[in-house]
Amino acid sequence: MKLKLVTMALATALTAGSAVAQELVLPWMSYRTGPYAVGGIPLADGYTDYFTLLNERDGGINGVPVRLVNCETGYNTEKGVECYESTKGEGALVYQPLSTGITYQLIPKATADGIPIHSMGYGRTSAANGKVFKNVFNYPTNYWQAASVAVNYLLDENGGDLSGKTIALVYHNSAYGKEPIRTLEELSKKHGFNLSLLAVDHPGQEQKSQWLQIRRERPDYVLMWGWGVMNQVAIQEAANIRFPMENFIGVWWSGAEADVIPAGDAANGYKALAMNGVGTNFPIFDDIQKYVVDRGLAAGAGDQIGTVLYNRTIYAAFLAAEAIKTAMEIHGTKDITPEMMRDGMEALNITEAKMAAAGMPGFGPEFQVSCENHGGPGLGAVQQWDASTGTWSLITDFMEPDSEVINALIEEDSMAYAAENNIELRCN
Repeated sequence: MKLKLVTMALATALTAGSAVAQELVLPWMSYRTGPYAVGGIPLADGYTDYFTLLNERDGGINGVPVRLVNCETGYNTEKGVECYESTKGEGALVYQPLSTGITYQLIPKATADGIPIHSMGYGRTSAANGKVFKNVFNYPTNYWQAASVAVNYLLDENGGDLSGKTIALVYHNSAYGKEPIRTLEELSKKHGFNLSLLAVDHPGQEQKSQWLQIRRERPDYVLMWGWGVMNQVAIQEAANIRFPMENFIGVWWSGAEADVIPAGDAANGYKALAMNGVGTNFPIFDDIQKYVVDRGLAAGAGDQIGTVLYNRTIYAAFLAAEAIKTAMEIHGTKDITPEMMRDGMEALNITEAKMAAAGMPGFGPEFQVSCENHGGPGLGAVQQWDASTGTWSLITDFMEPDSEVINALIEEDSMAYAAENNIELRCN
C-alpha cells in the first residue's frame, strides 16, 4: 500500500510537471566558418547574447529559460536543410535560416511540419502574403521593399526625377542577389531610369570585370546586393576606380563595419540601407555589459557588440521574444508549441513602448503583423559610413516603399506559388 501511494504521488507530480514549460527551444543556424563568416560571427553573437541576457537577468521569457540549439551551416543550403532535420524534433519554436537559399528550401518542409520561419529582411519576398504562406514571416521588411526604398531615396536626392539616370545593380549571383531585380525593372519603367545588371559569382572575390564595366559605362548610382567577402571586394574596387562613395548604396546585408574598414579612408561616405538602429547608444547595451560580458558569458570575443550585424540580430531576437510573449498571452500558457508560436508571430504588435521597455527605444519602426500581412510595413532607412570616426550613422528617417508597385508584385508571385502548390487561401 505504501509503495502504491508513493507511486501514485510520483505520477501525480510528473503529470503536474508536464504542464509546466521547462524551456523554450530556439534553433540558431549560424555560420562562424567559411567565406561568409565575417557576417555570420556578429550575427551569431548578437542573437546568442540577447537570450543570454534574458536568461541571466529575467530567468528567461516570463520565467521560462531559453535554450538555443546552435547548428553550423557554413552558409551552405544543403547543410542548412540538414540542420533543420536534425533539430526540429527538439521542440523548435521557430527557425531563422539566415540565408535566402536555405529559406527557400525550408518553406515547404517547415510548413508541412507546422513550424514557423522568420526570415527577417531576407528570403522569399512574396512570403509576406499570409494568405498563402501560413508559417512564413519576413517582417518588418523585405528585399523588394528595400529596392523601392533605395529608389525613393534617390528620387529625393534628385528632386523627384530619375529620368535618364543610370542605376547599376551589383548583385550576388544567387537567389538572394536576384531578389531585387524584378522590382528594379518595374521601378525603372515607372521612373524612366536605365538599369544595368552586374552579377558576381560566389563568393565574390573576383569583380574586376564588373567594375571595369562600371568605369566604362559611368552609371550615376550603384546599388549592391552583396554578402561577406563580396562586400569588401566591391567597396575596394569602387575605390580603385574612384567611383563616388556617396553614390554607392548597399542593401542592409552590405553595410557592416567589416565591409568598409578594409578600404580605409577610401570607403568614407559609402551608404547602405538599414532596418534598425545603429551604434551602442541604447540602454540594453548596459545590461548586456552587466549580465553577459562582465559574467564572462559573451558568445564571442566581445568585439562585435554594437556593430551593425550584432544589432541586427539583437533586433531579431527581440522580435522572437515578443512573439513568444504574445503566444503565451493568447493561449494562456507558458508551455507553447510551434503552432502557438506561429499565432504569436501573426498577432505581433511592436510598439515604441515595447522597444523602450526592452532597452531599445527607437530601435526600429513600430509595426503590426496580421493574417494577411506577414511582412510588416517595409520601412527602411539609409545609413552612412564615416571613416574618420569609424561609425555608421542613420542619415534619414525610416522611409516608406512604393506599396503600389510592391504589393502588386507580391500578389502576383504569391498567387502563382499558391496555384503551383494547390494552396487554399486563408484569412477570409
